[in-house]
Amino acid sequence: MNTLAAPIRRAAKIFPENVAIISGQDRINYADLYNRCLLLGNAINGLGLRPGDRIAVLSSNSHQYIELYMTVPASGLVIVPLNTRQSLPELTYVLRDSGAKVLFTDRQPNEFADIVDIIIHIPEAYERLINSAEQTEFCTNISENSLAGLFYTGGTTGKSKGVMLSHRNLMANSRHWSSISQPESTDIFVVMAPLFHAAGSNSVISSIESGGAQLIIPKFEPNDVLRQIADVRATQTLGVPTMIAALNDEQEKSPRDVSSMRTIAHGGAPIPSDIILRAMSIFPRAELIHLYGTTETAPLATGWRYNKTVRDEKLLRSCGKALPGVKVRVFDKEDKELQLGDVGEIAISGANVMMGYWNKPLETKAVLRNGWYFSGDLGYADKNGHIYLVDRAKDMIITGGENVYSTEVEDVLSRHPAVMQSAVFGIPDAVWGEAVHATLQVGYEVEVRELISFCRKFIAGYKVPKTFDVTYDPLPLSGPGKVLKRELRKPYWLNHTKNAR
Repeated sequence: MNTLAAPIRRAAKIFPENVAIISGQDRINYADLYNRCLLLGNAINGLGLRPGDRIAVLSSNSHQYIELYMTVPASGLVIVPLNTRQSLPELTYVLRDSGAKVLFTDRQPNEFADIVDIIIHIPEAYERLINSAEQTEFCTNISENSLAGLFYTGGTTGKSKGVMLSHRNLMANSRHWSSISQPESTDIFVVMAPLFHAAGSNSVISSIESGGAQLIIPKFEPNDVLRQIADVRATQTLGVPTMIAALNDEQEKSPRDVSSMRTIAHGGAPIPSDIILRAMSIFPRAELIHLYGTTETAPLATGWRYNKTVRDEKLLRSCGKALPGVKVRVFDKEDKELQLGDVGEIAISGANVMMGYWNKPLETKAVLRNGWYFSGDLGYADKNGHIYLVDRAKDMIITGGENVYSTEVEDVLSRHPAVMQSAVFGIPDAVWGEAVHATLQVGYEVEVRELISFCRKFIAGYKVPKTFDVTYDPLPLSGPGKVLKRELRKPYWLNHTKNAR
């Protein structure tokens, strides 16, 4: 049966003595990891939960997080990873919307005591829970079509959606990742992106299936990551472009022996070509992998491994070709497939495409049509099957690998008494790929620091605008009365190209 119970069971049988987890000084082999997962499964099923109940996780990267990621779905329950960068109102919204019964967290949980039934602190209460349990096999009454996880994307105020991913979706994505990363039992994968993020959790299942080790990085600090890569002779990693850029800078400043690295994958945000070229030079034995996908596609859809000799600026902007088992097409507004080179909406089909949005049938119907998921991203395909993204149909900003919906930020700004009109959009940023920018019409003088402080009360720090244009004049409007963002955005992008994320 193609569920999340299969990879951990297989690894324990075939690679029992292989190191599965490296976390600080701790080393956990597959036999012990499997035993811990079985104990955890029995323990959480003893909490009075019913099949399909949701269990949320709010935590930094840890071996406990990986155990939860695998065990919760394998036990017939649904995991809900929470973004640790989100504000209290945003987290509250997700917990209420998902109907989570249990929260595992390494943070102070008092704020959530009236939302969930049970709160279990990581690591102390977590370890006590495991130690008090008996070992029993995983649940057997689930199928590959059972819901495995709710992965929230976007923000609050009606825009945040719980993406329903089944066991089949997640297992398919694991095979897609394996097809391009080619993991081996001797690999040590550096988990440096947060596990709540697609870039963090993408390789968890495939690493376990292949019998390789995962090196857990609780908090990304480039100096520490490079030190650990050198110490344990790590071989693979995946991060958002800002992480790759930071590793480039740190390795240039203070070189370590990183010759063990054989693949470095990136995705989740636009990446400037100079970051790619620098990484090729700084990590000469590693091949770079460019990935593209969305939470709705579990997440991978396309990818390609850069040949170390490739210096073609245009080709470097491609996000690759459709991965095995995935179809990618470009459609016009009437859902008709376009010719090669014509720009339209990217649509994706495959076993990795989500079941739908949690409790949002209308939003689901809008994007799942005729067997395709319509991504809202605009792009085109060349004659060799390479996909190029040129813009996003939705007003979404990707900054440092995180999605920011402009309308959510505008909603918050509109609550400030000085703000009469607002337009929020992404502008080029050398560090973050894109930075959140706000152009405001105000009724009276207001300090930027006051606006920033106001926004931080309602939304995560990465969503708060980094820069502002403040005017007393009305913002340009279209005929129907909508703010012409394209006119406001144009000056910032005159000498820049939006690359594929």
